[in-house]
Amino acid sequence: MNLSNYIKAIEEADVYKRYGKVQRVIGIMIESVGPAANIGEVCYIHPAVNNQKTPVLAEVVGFNNEKIILMPYNEVSEIGPGCLVESTGKPLTVKIGRSLIGNVIDSLGKPLDGSELPKGLSSYLTEQSPPNPMSRPTISEPIQVGVKAIDSTLTVGRGQRIGLFAGSGVGKSTLLGMIARNSKADINVIALIGERGREVREFIEKDLGQEGLSKSIVVVATSDQPALMRIKGAYTATAISEYFRDQGFNVNLMMDSVTRVAMAQREIGLATGEPPTTKGYTPSVFSILPKLLERTGTNKNGSITAFYTVLVDGDDMNEPIADTVRGILDGHFVMDRNLAEQGHYPAINILKSISRVMNQIVSPEHLELAIRARTLMAKYEENKDLIQIGAYKRGTDHEIDKAILYYPKLVNFLKQDVHEKLTLEETVENLKMVLNGGS
Repeated sequence: MNLSNYIKAIEEADVYKRYGKVQRVIGIMIESVGPAANIGEVCYIHPAVNNQKTPVLAEVVGFNNEKIILMPYNEVSEIGPGCLVESTGKPLTVKIGRSLIGNVIDSLGKPLDGSELPKGLSSYLTEQSPPNPMSRPTISEPIQVGVKAIDSTLTVGRGQRIGLFAGSGVGKSTLLGMIARNSKADINVIALIGERGREVREFIEKDLGQEGLSKSIVVVATSDQPALMRIKGAYTATAISEYFRDQGFNVNLMMDSVTRVAMAQREIGLATGEPPTTKGYTPSVFSILPKLLERTGTNKNGSITAFYTVLVDGDDMNEPIADTVRGILDGHFVMDRNLAEQGHYPAINILKSISRVMNQIVSPEHLELAIRARTLMAKYEENKDLIQIGAYKRGTDHEIDKAILYYPKLVNFLKQDVHEKLTLEETVENLKMVLNGGS
């Protein structure tokens, strides 16, 4: 038996435990004198009143005159002056493996129903570096999403990153559920960040369903949880996706929503003394977004096709987070409140949306059909007011006449029932029939 590795581990082990002491608590921050720790390291804070209580998990988020600033992962009430702070010497890790599929977990990787984690899981760091740009294969094939409006005119490539931009109550969660059920990906990783507690079970049972959950891992950080837990929810979901991508799987990552991740980072930034800049967002918000979003995509083993929902305040598509995220991602789908109010579901406005890789991944015939559909709809929208008040006379413009004829058929084609399921090939064939005079 080779004991050299064990002997080496014993020789390198640090036999001293170093502690610090809590000095004060300011809002959501805990300040302590010592121990020696780096930014991002996890620490245990031991309650002073009753040593039998479970230590509080916290992360080092900053320093102030050689004092350590910590932020707890959970709400705390039993911390007081003099509580011992113990550093683990490493950042947050979570347990990941194939037996995790079908489970609903929190930001620290623990099952939400209070059960034990399955056996045979590996430890994995939640913060990883994005793949080297030169090691990323180009996106070369489409992936079936199972939503007609997307597969026909906004085709998504395997490993593409898409933003779903919408105000509240326009049907983002329902659309994510449809994609999770209908997509051809091997595994879904769904991050519900800053959601209302009521909506979590509703999404799992109603939108995702048993069919969707059987190939999904759901990471939940509700709106009542501390800012650090909401941010770690996004990092944990991304880390799980990376783990399966490295195993050679094609993964769908769905994050609802990246705006709430930015809001949580703003809370932390303001608490650590960062200056507020655009609309109160701190500089760190605009530095963590590219780091987080660039981690998804393709690598030499597999792919992560990512869908990030972006909440646009007051339906303003140019607010800071929407603008920043749109510049990072490979396409954006705009969900239109006006369409939702007309009962058009899914409420995707295809004229305001774009898939930046569609031209490279679809056949020339499919691309031509998509362009024809968009052109006809754009022509109708351009002359909509004239047509609706009766000021346009048929025969004046051949293109407008065609648009009037095809517009209702195209609108009808783009509508889809929540439980309607079509393959990519069926969708393209249906679009071809509509544009060639079918109903």
